[in-house]
Amino acid sequence: MSLLGFSSYYRQHLKDFAILAKSIYIVCDQQTVFEMTQERMKAYEKIRKVLTQEPLLLMPDPIIPFKLYIDAYGDGLGEALHKVQIIDDKPTEGPVCYI
Repeated sequence: MSLLGFSSYYRQHLKDFAILAKSIYIVCDQQTVFEMTQERMKAYEKIRKVLTQEPLLLMPDPIIPFKLYIDAYGDGLGEALHKVQIIDDKPTEGPVCYI
């Protein structure tokens, strides 16, 4: 569930996110018994891989200011370090790393 929440934030950067995440979203229903099928495992691994490689992750540049986003809930904590860069004459924010 936490992967879906995290990756949904970056879905604009993830090609075919809805298609990839569909099999995982199905088990979020209260009426569905959780079963990690091979299809769901492949979807999970694909989403995880896309989130942790270029072009999604940006190279850090010490000249450009960073933004740190922190999310904590219950017994979990997650952070993402972002930077703003100019792409097509528009400021675009993207992740440098996840903590």
